[in-house]
Amino acid sequence: MAVDTLRRFMLERAQVRGEWVHLDTSWQEMLGRADYPLFVKQVLGEALTAAVLLSATIKHSGSLILQIRGEGPIHLLVVQATPQGTVRGLAQWSREPSDTTLSGVFGDAQMAITLEAPNRRERYQSLIPLEGDTLAQALEAYFTRSEQLPTRLWLTANAHTTAGLLLQRLPHENADDENWQRASLLLNTLTTDELVDLEAETLLYRLFHEEEPRLFDPSPIHFHCDCSLERVEKLVQSLGQDEATTILEEQGKIQITCEFCNASYTLDAIDVEQLYRETVPGSDSVH
Repeated sequence: MAVDTLRRFMLERAQVRGEWVHLDTSWQEMLGRADYPLFVKQVLGEALTAAVLLSATIKHSGSLILQIRGEGPIHLLVVQATPQGTVRGLAQWSREPSDTTLSGVFGDAQMAITLEAPNRRERYQSLIPLEGDTLAQALEAYFTRSEQLPTRLWLTANAHTTAGLLLQRLPHENADDENWQRASLLLNTLTTDELVDLEAETLLYRLFHEEEPRLFDPSPIHFHCDCSLERVEKLVQSLGQDEATTILEEQGKIQITCEFCNASYTLDAIDVEQLYRETVPGSDSVH
């Protein structure tokens, strides 16, 4: 099995494009940084898979962030995929759900898809209602309504692997509804075991051999968190010197832990003084 891989493909006869993704080591690295119960792992893994598929589908040069905030057992879920093939994500939860539908897991919630510019100074965000019982259904409704492109998603995740498949009709004037319906019906025959266990070539041939699938070169995916001491220092600067000094007086240090990767950053009084020191002309001070 090709692990931690994204494969784009075309169904030539049906005028349909798609992506297949399989995450293993990257998924395990994420899970190794938090102790999630199984129901959180399933939803977080599906969201991570969806983010990779959407990032490959939407024409964008920056990162894609999928976020869900609600009042249910899972009150926050955030995943990020970048054009460089990196992923990260986290979830915050309070209790076991009474049922595992979207409303049962997130309660009254809203999903946001954010596209960040490479310089992080600009972003485009779409707010999406959580329609349907699954994340795949909610995202399919988003594409149909906002992008006006019929799209099908199949997502699955467990404690070891996440996998997904996306189909989308090409935005072509002569696109045939019958071809799209046939490809969509063929996707309905896919099983979770096939998606998890089969290589992309085998899976696509089994599902769509009459549609003449053309598979492109694989793109590797890996876990990476871009937190850094520099970003932590900018965060502390944004607090203001008075608040930073108050924290130092109360705790003796400022300690910040990244929720994505559990990396811990500590600033003492000397570090904080250096952050707020004004640059004096002719001196060696650094602002």
